[in-house]
Amino acid sequence: MQVDANTIRKGHVMDYNGKLWSVIKSEIMIPGKGNAVIQVEMRDVRTGVKTNVRFRTQETVERVQLHEHEMQFLFATGDDYTFMDQETFEQLSIPKDIIGDPVVFLAEAMVCKVMTYEGVALSVELPATVVLELVEADPVVKGQTASSSYKPAKLSNGVRILVPPFIEAGTRVVVNTADSSYVERARD
Repeated sequence: MQVDANTIRKGHVMDYNGKLWSVIKSEIMIPGKGNAVIQVEMRDVRTGVKTNVRFRTQETVERVQLHEHEMQFLFATGDDYTFMDQETFEQLSIPKDIIGDPVVFLAEAMVCKVMTYEGVALSVELPATVVLELVEADPVVKGQTASSSYKPAKLSNGVRILVPPFIEAGTRVVVNTADSSYVERARD
């Protein structure tokens, strides 16, 4: 759908030069002389390449409507991860590079949000947090309790994170999937 360039906002996806671009940042710039322009920083959805483009405020651009699906993770084969749509039960194979770093937190039967365009997956959003067990935690060093210090620990999926000194191996913890950080001790 055609929209005015001055309505472009962060998170919008647009078709520009035959490619899909996700808007990272948009800013209206008013020079001392001349017409206002829209400075848009965007990332190619498929390759991840970033670019900056300027549009005149009266220009129109092609905005793309993405479809959001609740999909359940089924299994992984090599670098392909198979998800099933919760409504239609159709299966979709998604490459590892589209999921990104949070792929280490995927667990069987986990429900994720998958954004698609014309049947092709563009992004996969995992739940904000997951609960995992610590299999390894370094011992507490005496005298470190005065400051807010953290110690290294290893999760059951092999990811290393930093946890507070009072957390021991065998404890279940809540972990942020976006940046692999400790949130809190699990309440179970």
